[in-house]
Amino acid sequence: MNIVDKFIARAQENPARIVYPEATDPRILKAVVQIKEQGIAIPLLVGNPEQIQEVAEEHGCAISGIELIDSKTDARLDTFAKAYADNRDLREAIAKKLVRKPLSFGGMMVNQGDADGMVAGVATATSIVIQTATLTVGFQEGLSTPSSFFIMIIPEFQGEQDKIFLFADSAVNIQPSAQQLAEIAIASGTNARALLGIDPKIAFLSFSTRGSAGHEDADKVIEALAIARKINPEFDMDGELQLDASIIPSVASKKVQKSSVAGQANVLVFPDLDAGNIGYKLVQYMANAKAIGPILQGFAKPVNDMSRGASVDDLIAVSAITSVQAKG
Repeated sequence: MNIVDKFIARAQENPARIVYPEATDPRILKAVVQIKEQGIAIPLLVGNPEQIQEVAEEHGCAISGIELIDSKTDARLDTFAKAYADNRDLREAIAKKLVRKPLSFGGMMVNQGDADGMVAGVATATSIVIQTATLTVGFQEGLSTPSSFFIMIIPEFQGEQDKIFLFADSAVNIQPSAQQLAEIAIASGTNARALLGIDPKIAFLSFSTRGSAGHEDADKVIEALAIARKINPEFDMDGELQLDASIIPSVASKKVQKSSVAGQANVLVFPDLDAGNIGYKLVQYMANAKAIGPILQGFAKPVNDMSRGASVDDLIAVSAITSVQAKG
């Protein structure tokens, strides 16, 4: 059983209510039919019901039994608008105009407990999905930074069986501050445990290992580690560490003394988006690794963004992950 099949199996044990605010995209409709049939999640479609039905019929999608929600006329619109206005210090009339939009309405469904998570992005820019989730769903307690991670499955790592790593952040934060790096690490460690059932060993990556090359960029990583330890002192974390010192025991034994992370890290926190994005693609294409993601994190409840080139299979996989995140 591959890792996506494992997520699907876990989601089927306790399917979450997942809202899809881009319900007139044929890929969404094809995906939710399978998601419902397989019991991966309880899909909720937000949009104009007549248009949704029209697209469904055009593409042969049997969506009967799936709830269709018109964000412009739904009875919850006033309640959602008031909650949004109160949270953002806006006039209710302005909030109502915003919440009438399917993406914002879906986010407020998650915020108000009418849905457990949201999947969007096939017809919306990532920046808009993240901005909307920030304004509606809000952040996990103690965090103020949305971020992302990739699940990387490395075949025959170091001559042994396949190994799973989390790479973060590889898709959202371009130049994260020390505070943001710390929050990325905590959110990633939390997901490593909840999604994959692994004991997170978190390495803050740098071109320097334990002061081997003094520079303000390395200082930022050192500061991030100190902040992260204050946020969650229970996680095993270390830094600043070069990549080889993080994941290769023989290198760690030469470069690092007394570390519970060096040589055995499974959560890799990159210092910026250049490193994170290049890093995951290098491993994906040059080591023939499987990359699952990006998966968003940091929000109070799960919201995941899809590539606008996402396939139906991609939507099913991310929906399963979202369901596990919501119920895990």
